[in-house]
Amino acid sequence: MASLSAKEKRFGTGIIAFYLTHTAIFWGYPFVWMVMLAFSRWRFVGRPTFVGLANFLRILQDSNFIRIVLNTLNFLAYLIPMLLISSLIFAIALSRMRYFKTFVLMSFLVANVSSGVAYSIMFSNLFAVNGPLNRIVYSLFGFTIPWFSDPQLAVFSICLIVTWKFVGYYGMIIYAGLQAIPSSLFEAAKMDGASNWKIFWTITLPLLNPSLITVTVFATTLTFGIFTEPYMITGGGPMMRTMTLLIYMYDTAFRRIDPSYATVVAIAAAVMSFSLVIVIRRIFEREVALV
Repeated sequence: MASLSAKEKRFGTGIIAFYLTHTAIFWGYPFVWMVMLAFSRWRFVGRPTFVGLANFLRILQDSNFIRIVLNTLNFLAYLIPMLLISSLIFAIALSRMRYFKTFVLMSFLVANVSSGVAYSIMFSNLFAVNGPLNRIVYSLFGFTIPWFSDPQLAVFSICLIVTWKFVGYYGMIIYAGLQAIPSSLFEAAKMDGASNWKIFWTITLPLLNPSLITVTVFATTLTFGIFTEPYMITGGGPMMRTMTLLIYMYDTAFRRIDPSYATVVAIAAAVMSFSLVIVIRRIFEREVALV
Protein backbone atom coordinates (compact mmCIF):
# COMPACT_ATOMS: atom_id res chain seq x y z
CA MET A 1 0.00 0.00 0.00
CA ALA A 2 1.39 3.38 -0.99
CA SER A 3 2.18 5.77 1.85
CA LEU A 4 0.30 9.04 2.15
CA SER A 5 1.90 12.12 0.70
CA ALA A 6 2.62 15.20 2.81
CA LYS A 7 -0.26 17.03 1.12
CA GLU A 8 -2.70 14.23 1.96
CA LYS A 9 -1.49 14.18 5.57
CA ARG A 10 -2.01 17.93 5.89
CA PHE A 11 -5.48 17.60 4.38
CA GLY A 12 -6.41 14.82 6.82
CA THR A 13 -5.03 16.78 9.75
CA GLY A 14 -7.04 19.81 8.68
CA ILE A 15 -10.24 17.76 8.59
CA ILE A 16 -9.86 16.22 12.06
CA ALA A 17 -8.64 19.54 13.48
CA PHE A 18 -12.22 20.88 13.37
CA TYR A 19 -13.49 17.86 15.29
CA LEU A 20 -10.69 18.01 17.84
CA THR A 21 -11.23 21.74 18.35
CA HIS A 22 -14.97 21.25 18.77
CA THR A 23 -14.36 18.42 21.26
CA ALA A 24 -11.86 20.45 23.26
CA ILE A 25 -14.17 23.49 23.48
CA PHE A 26 -17.55 21.85 24.02
CA TRP A 27 -16.54 18.69 25.91
CA GLY A 28 -12.99 18.97 27.24
CA TYR A 29 -13.29 22.45 28.77
CA PRO A 30 -16.70 21.80 30.46
CA PHE A 31 -15.37 18.49 31.84
CA VAL A 32 -12.30 20.13 33.36
CA TRP A 33 -14.46 22.95 34.76
CA MET A 34 -16.85 20.37 36.24
CA VAL A 35 -14.00 18.64 38.06
CA MET A 36 -12.76 21.97 39.39
CA LEU A 37 -16.23 22.92 40.65
CA ALA A 38 -16.76 19.55 42.32
CA PHE A 39 -13.73 20.07 44.56
CA SER A 40 -14.21 23.78 45.22
CA ARG A 41 -16.70 26.38 46.37
CA TRP A 42 -17.78 29.05 43.88
CA ARG A 43 -20.67 31.55 43.74
CA PHE A 44 -20.49 32.68 40.08
CA VAL A 45 -18.12 35.52 40.99
CA GLY A 46 -14.51 35.53 42.06
CA ARG A 47 -12.17 32.57 41.97
CA PRO A 48 -13.15 29.06 43.12
CA THR A 49 -11.94 28.08 46.61
CA PHE A 50 -10.60 24.55 46.95
CA VAL A 51 -12.54 22.56 49.58
CA GLY A 52 -11.49 19.00 48.79
CA LEU A 53 -14.17 16.36 49.38
CA ALA A 54 -16.47 18.70 51.34
CA ASN A 55 -19.12 18.78 48.60
CA PHE A 56 -19.14 14.98 48.30
CA LEU A 57 -19.43 14.56 52.08
CA ARG A 58 -22.24 17.12 52.12
CA ILE A 59 -24.34 15.13 49.65
CA LEU A 60 -24.26 12.10 51.99
CA GLN A 61 -25.85 14.22 54.73
CA ASP A 62 -28.36 16.02 52.52
CA SER A 63 -31.87 14.82 53.45
CA ASN A 64 -33.34 16.61 50.42
CA PHE A 65 -31.04 14.71 48.06
CA ILE A 66 -32.02 11.39 49.67
CA ARG A 67 -35.69 12.35 49.29
CA ILE A 68 -35.16 13.11 45.60
CA VAL A 69 -33.35 9.80 45.01
CA LEU A 70 -36.41 8.05 46.47
CA ASN A 71 -38.58 10.18 44.18
CA THR A 72 -36.53 9.01 41.22
CA LEU A 73 -37.05 5.37 42.19
CA ASN A 74 -40.76 6.11 42.48
CA PHE A 75 -40.77 7.60 38.98
CA LEU A 76 -38.88 4.56 37.69
CA ALA A 77 -41.44 2.18 39.22
CA TYR A 78 -44.19 3.89 37.23
CA LEU A 79 -42.46 5.05 34.07
CA ILE A 80 -40.59 1.93 32.92
CA PRO A 81 -43.63 -0.41 33.00
CA MET A 82 -45.89 2.27 31.49
CA LEU A 83 -43.48 2.98 28.63
CA LEU A 84 -42.67 -0.68 27.95
CA ILE A 85 -46.29 -1.86 27.92
CA SER A 86 -47.72 1.10 25.99
CA SER A 87 -44.88 1.04 23.43
CA LEU A 88 -45.27 -2.71 22.94
CA ILE A 89 -49.04 -2.40 22.45
CA PHE A 90 -48.53 0.50 20.05
CA ALA A 91 -45.93 -1.45 18.01
CA ILE A 92 -48.12 -4.57 17.78
CA ALA A 93 -51.16 -2.51 16.78
CA LEU A 94 -49.08 -0.65 14.19
CA SER A 95 -47.76 -3.90 12.70
CA ARG A 96 -51.31 -5.17 12.19
CA MET A 97 -52.59 -2.03 10.51
CA ARG A 98 -53.16 -2.19 6.76
CA TYR A 99 -53.96 1.43 6.02
CA PHE A 100 -52.80 4.84 7.29
CA LYS A 101 -49.82 3.27 9.10
CA THR A 102 -47.48 6.16 8.28
CA PHE A 103 -50.11 8.73 9.26
CA VAL A 104 -50.68 7.08 12.66
CA LEU A 105 -46.95 6.77 13.33
CA MET A 106 -46.27 10.39 12.41
CA SER A 107 -49.22 11.53 14.54
CA PHE A 108 -47.69 9.90 17.61
CA LEU A 109 -44.22 11.20 16.79
CA VAL A 110 -45.57 14.77 16.77
CA ALA A 111 -45.91 14.48 20.55
CA ASN A 112 -42.21 13.64 20.82
CA VAL A 113 -41.14 16.87 19.12
CA SER A 114 -43.74 19.07 20.81
CA SER A 115 -42.70 21.87 23.15
CA GLY A 116 -42.47 20.62 26.72
CA VAL A 117 -43.71 23.93 28.08
CA ALA A 118 -46.72 23.96 25.73
CA TYR A 119 -48.00 20.46 26.45
CA SER A 120 -47.26 20.85 30.19
CA ILE A 121 -49.61 23.85 30.27
CA MET A 122 -52.16 21.90 28.24
CA PHE A 123 -52.12 18.92 30.60
CA SER A 124 -52.12 21.09 33.73
CA ASN A 125 -55.37 22.65 32.49
CA LEU A 126 -56.76 19.30 31.39
CA PHE A 127 -56.08 17.65 34.78
CA ALA A 128 -56.95 20.72 36.87
CA VAL A 129 -59.46 20.44 39.73
CA ASN A 130 -62.06 22.28 37.65
CA GLY A 131 -60.66 21.04 34.33
CA PRO A 132 -62.63 19.19 31.65
CA LEU A 133 -61.47 15.74 32.78
CA ASN A 134 -62.58 16.30 36.38
CA ARG A 135 -65.86 17.80 35.22
CA ILE A 136 -66.60 14.59 33.30
CA VAL A 137 -65.61 12.44 36.31
CA TYR A 138 -67.76 14.54 38.64
CA SER A 139 -70.78 14.39 36.35
CA LEU A 140 -70.48 10.58 36.14
CA PHE A 141 -69.39 9.61 39.65
CA GLY A 142 -69.91 12.67 41.85
CA PHE A 143 -66.27 13.28 42.86
CA THR A 144 -63.08 14.78 41.48
CA ILE A 145 -59.59 13.31 41.27
CA PRO A 146 -56.66 15.26 42.83
CA TRP A 147 -54.32 14.59 39.91
CA PHE A 148 -51.58 17.01 41.01
CA SER A 149 -52.42 17.69 44.68
CA ASP A 150 -52.06 14.10 45.93
CA PRO A 151 -48.33 13.15 46.12
CA GLN A 152 -48.62 9.67 44.60
CA LEU A 153 -51.20 10.68 42.01
CA ALA A 154 -48.99 13.61 41.01
CA VAL A 155 -46.11 11.21 40.25
CA PHE A 156 -48.47 8.94 38.31
CA SER A 157 -49.94 11.86 36.35
CA ILE A 158 -46.52 13.19 35.34
CA CYS A 159 -45.46 9.69 34.25
CA LEU A 160 -48.66 9.48 32.22
CA ILE A 161 -47.77 12.73 30.45
CA VAL A 162 -44.20 11.58 29.77
CA THR A 163 -45.54 8.27 28.44
CA TRP A 164 -47.82 10.16 26.06
CA LYS A 165 -44.79 12.08 24.77
CA PHE A 166 -42.52 9.09 24.17
CA VAL A 167 -44.85 6.19 23.31
CA GLY A 168 -44.57 6.90 19.57
CA TYR A 169 -40.77 7.11 19.58
CA TYR A 170 -40.21 4.02 21.73
CA GLY A 171 -43.01 2.18 19.92
CA MET A 172 -41.20 2.78 16.65
CA ILE A 173 -38.10 1.08 18.10
CA ILE A 174 -40.12 -1.98 19.10
CA TYR A 175 -41.95 -1.91 15.77
CA ALA A 176 -38.58 -2.12 13.99
CA GLY A 177 -37.76 -5.14 16.15
CA LEU A 178 -41.05 -6.77 15.18
CA GLN A 179 -40.33 -6.28 11.49
CA ALA A 180 -36.95 -8.00 11.93
CA ILE A 181 -38.55 -11.24 13.16
CA PRO A 182 -38.88 -13.71 10.24
CA SER A 183 -42.53 -14.36 9.38
CA SER A 184 -41.65 -18.02 8.74
CA LEU A 185 -41.31 -18.53 12.51
CA PHE A 186 -44.91 -17.45 13.09
CA GLU A 187 -46.16 -19.57 10.20
CA ALA A 188 -44.34 -22.66 11.50
CA ALA A 189 -45.70 -22.11 15.02
CA LYS A 190 -49.27 -21.78 13.72
CA MET A 191 -48.88 -24.98 11.68
CA ASP A 192 -47.82 -26.74 14.88
CA GLY A 193 -51.03 -25.58 16.54
CA ALA A 194 -49.58 -22.89 18.81
CA SER A 195 -52.03 -20.26 20.03
CA ASN A 196 -51.45 -16.54 19.52
CA TRP A 197 -50.71 -16.14 23.23
CA LYS A 198 -48.08 -18.90 23.18
CA ILE A 199 -46.52 -17.47 20.01
CA PHE A 200 -46.25 -14.08 21.74
CA TRP A 201 -44.52 -15.46 24.86
CA THR A 202 -42.25 -18.02 23.20
CA ILE A 203 -41.32 -16.30 19.92
CA THR A 204 -42.22 -12.60 19.77
CA LEU A 205 -41.15 -11.48 23.25
CA PRO A 206 -37.76 -13.32 23.37
CA LEU A 207 -36.81 -12.09 19.90
CA LEU A 208 -37.77 -8.53 20.88
CA ASN A 209 -35.21 -8.57 23.68
CA PRO A 210 -32.75 -6.13 21.98
CA SER A 211 -35.54 -3.62 21.34
CA LEU A 212 -36.91 -4.01 24.87
CA ILE A 213 -33.44 -3.47 26.35
CA THR A 214 -33.06 -0.32 24.26
CA VAL A 215 -36.40 1.06 25.39
CA THR A 216 -35.69 0.19 29.03
CA VAL A 217 -32.30 1.91 28.91
CA PHE A 218 -33.80 4.99 27.24
CA ALA A 219 -36.63 5.07 29.80
CA THR A 220 -34.13 4.82 32.66
CA THR A 221 -31.98 7.68 31.43
CA LEU A 222 -35.15 9.64 30.68
CA THR A 223 -36.32 9.27 34.28
CA PHE A 224 -33.09 10.76 35.60
CA GLY A 225 -33.54 13.69 33.20
CA ILE A 226 -37.19 14.65 33.82
CA PHE A 227 -37.46 18.42 34.29
CA THR A 228 -40.04 20.33 32.26
CA GLU A 229 -43.22 18.50 33.26
CA PRO A 230 -42.85 18.59 37.07
CA TYR A 231 -41.24 22.03 36.99
CA MET A 232 -44.09 23.55 34.97
CA ILE A 233 -46.99 21.66 36.55
CA THR A 234 -46.18 21.00 40.22
CA GLY A 235 -42.95 22.89 40.84
CA GLY A 236 -41.62 19.81 42.65
CA GLY A 237 -44.60 19.50 45.00
CA PRO A 238 -46.69 18.41 46.71
CA MET A 239 -44.44 17.65 49.70
CA MET A 240 -41.39 17.51 47.36
CA ARG A 241 -42.68 14.22 45.93
CA THR A 242 -42.27 15.29 42.29
CA MET A 243 -38.95 17.05 42.85
CA THR A 244 -36.48 15.52 40.39
CA LEU A 245 -32.70 15.58 40.25
CA LEU A 246 -32.67 18.15 37.43
CA ILE A 247 -35.02 20.49 39.30
CA TYR A 248 -32.85 20.17 42.41
CA MET A 249 -29.73 20.92 40.37
CA TYR A 250 -31.37 23.98 38.83
CA ASP A 251 -32.60 25.30 42.19
CA THR A 252 -29.24 24.67 43.83
CA ALA A 253 -27.22 26.31 41.08
CA PHE A 254 -29.36 29.33 40.18
CA ARG A 255 -31.69 29.97 43.12
CA ARG A 256 -29.39 29.08 45.98
CA ILE A 257 -26.34 30.31 44.01
CA ASP A 258 -24.34 27.17 44.71
CA PRO A 259 -23.12 25.76 41.38
CA SER A 260 -20.36 23.73 43.07
CA TYR A 261 -22.80 21.59 45.03
CA ALA A 262 -25.10 21.37 41.99
CA THR A 263 -22.16 19.90 40.06
CA VAL A 264 -21.73 17.15 42.66
CA VAL A 265 -25.47 16.39 42.45
CA ALA A 266 -25.10 16.10 38.66
CA ILE A 267 -22.15 13.72 39.05
CA ALA A 268 -24.09 11.58 41.54
CA ALA A 269 -27.10 11.47 39.18
CA ALA A 270 -24.90 10.42 36.25
CA VAL A 271 -23.23 7.66 38.31
CA MET A 272 -26.59 6.33 39.53
CA SER A 273 -28.08 6.39 36.03
CA PHE A 274 -25.07 4.66 34.47
CA SER A 275 -24.95 2.02 37.24
CA LEU A 276 -28.65 1.26 36.90
CA VAL A 277 -28.33 0.89 33.14
CA ILE A 278 -25.52 -1.65 33.63
CA VAL A 279 -27.63 -3.62 36.13
CA ILE A 280 -30.65 -3.62 33.78
CA ARG A 281 -28.56 -4.81 30.83
CA ARG A 282 -27.01 -7.63 32.84
CA ILE A 283 -30.42 -8.78 34.09
CA PHE A 284 -31.95 -8.79 30.60
CA GLU A 285 -28.93 -10.45 28.99
CA ARG A 286 -28.73 -13.05 31.75
CA GLU A 287 -32.41 -13.94 31.30
CA VAL A 288 -31.87 -14.40 27.56
CA ALA A 289 -28.79 -16.58 28.19
CA LEU A 290 -30.79 -18.77 30.56
CA VAL A 291 -33.53 -19.18 27.96
